[in-house]
Amino acid sequence: MSGSMTSGPEGQTIPRWRALPRSLALLLCCALLAACGPNEVAVKGQFPTPLMNKLPLNIGVWYDEGFRTHEFFDEAKGRAESGWIVKTGEAQTQMWDTVLPGMFTSVVHMKGKPEPGQMNQAVDAVLIPHVDELQYAIPTHTNVKVYEIWMRYRFELVGPGGKPLAEWTMTAYGKTPTAFLQSDEAAVNLAAVVALRDAGANFATNFTRVPQVQDWLAQRQAPPAGVAGTQPAPAAEGSL
Repeated sequence: MSGSMTSGPEGQTIPRWRALPRSLALLLCCALLAACGPNEVAVKGQFPTPLMNKLPLNIGVWYDEGFRTHEFFDEAKGRAESGWIVKTGEAQTQMWDTVLPGMFTSVVHMKGKPEPGQMNQAVDAVLIPHVDELQYAIPTHTNVKVYEIWMRYRFELVGPGGKPLAEWTMTAYGKTPTAFLQSDEAAVNLAAVVALRDAGANFATNFTRVPQVQDWLAQRQAPPAGVAGTQPAPAAEGSL
């Protein structure tokens, strides 16, 4: 092939690429490795509003930087595998901004975490969600694109002045419902969306079942100390 060979010792012909300086060959190898970077998925999806009677609470919510920009990185374990970067931060805030207004009378986005000495009369409490862990299972050496994602959340519920009211954990799980997707990235995205929907449903169903939350709600409904409860006046004779 013209231009593809060069002459070596004693007229021997060798491939031109083998005659390249060692440093240039190393640069070419690095460029090839850089081109084979990890697969990257910025999760996107639609999330339903919970169908329920709203709790009569004005809830603040604060997403810290780690939550708003949350991403998961898994380095490839070998040449036959690919690394993954799964960015969930934007989808996380979208999902919770859909679920919470469907649960409470009003939701206020806080500009910072409540601290002692602060008072915000606009809210009854502030919810602070965290993603403590995210794991995934990816099929290897197979063409079946069924992926699984497991997440563990930790929630803080604090008063307007930062006083801790409740803290609990919750898990969520998502699995790609079909193997007939065009790409691995699409399968991972769909598994993440299913996991986020599961998180929203679990939170809406179980919020009032958390023991510390139950105690806080009961204290809000109880009369102040030293104030006797009142009994309804007896109905007048002949009234309905």
